Amino acid sequence: MKNRYHYASVLKALEELKAMDFVVDYNLQEEAIMRNPNNYTILHIYRYEGDSNPDDEAIVYGIKSHTGEKGVFVAGFSPNSESEAAKVLYELTIKGNKQ
Repeated sequence: MKNRYHYASVLKALEELKAMDFVVDYNLQEEAIMRNPNNYTILHIYRYEGDSNPDDEAIVYGIKSHTGEKGVFVAGFSPNSESEAAKVLYELTIKGNKQ
């Protein structure tokens, strides 16, 4: 399945995902994502670019785990703000686009 990219504000993205039952905060589970990235599928990607400041750029991932839990992960978009889990999710995005 190809990932779907949505362009909205971070708040709007989180609201839309919550309305679709993406309620788990995967930012609190970074270690689990890094240990077992294949247990997660990225279903939605919301990318937000700040109008004037590159530091305002962010990506919101809508993720589903192999257990069926749906949630979100919010990552900064600049290279110096990426966590290790954000890098893993980016790799999953590339992998998902090749399928």
